[in-house]
Amino acid sequence: MQPLLRLFEDTVGGAVPEVRLKPLPRMIFVVHGSATIDGKSVADGEAWHGSGEAVLVPGPSGVTVWRYELAPPGGGGSAAAGPGVISREKLTATLETLPKGDLLMRGDSVGFPPGGCAFLHTHQGPGIRCLIEGGIRIDCHGRSVSYGPGSPWYEAGPDPVFAQAAADRPSRFIRVMILPRALLGRSSIALVNEADKAKPRDQKYQVYVDAPIELPKG
Repeated sequence: MQPLLRLFEDTVGGAVPEVRLKPLPRMIFVVHGSATIDGKSVADGEAWHGSGEAVLVPGPSGVTVWRYELAPPGGGGSAAAGPGVISREKLTATLETLPKGDLLMRGDSVGFPPGGCAFLHTHQGPGIRCLIEGGIRIDCHGRSVSYGPGSPWYEAGPDPVFAQAAADRPSRFIRVMILPRALLGRSSIALVNEADKAKPRDQKYQVYVDAPIELPKG
């Protein structure tokens, strides 16, 4: 059995004293509001990452976060619970294409200008994306699926993907991938068509985490 990558959306009211999360490799991205996570202050558009038990204390006005977690086979990641906490599982993927050997977790933001695209490409590991603004169409395996803000999707990594952003506004998604550790500090993308390699690329990246991880034990 393969481990799971899960994405939860947690909304925590400002009156909640704290939310405790059990140890798992994770990245927490702040969508709205602010919080302190293990002593680090994070606000809109910022992220925290770690592998140990995490203690989240919401700001005075509360916080909404996207919580990406690597969980052992059969489960392990779970919804946050308690009065004043609303937690829902947005997407869970079984990592059938997990790379062999030592691993790292990479979490980043990928932005496109209006009408921008990502040429047909692959990655060296699987990951979950979630659109935070704009719109995007993902073409893979002969199918096209369009996503709006708040919509997540999974990419296995080796499957060629073409991405077309909305024509009338900027678009951006938040992504967590599990990659070979040898890619620490290096891009995981490979363009499929030779002709595309000389073309300018539209994407703008902001890296939140690029850190070695260990697989969680069941």
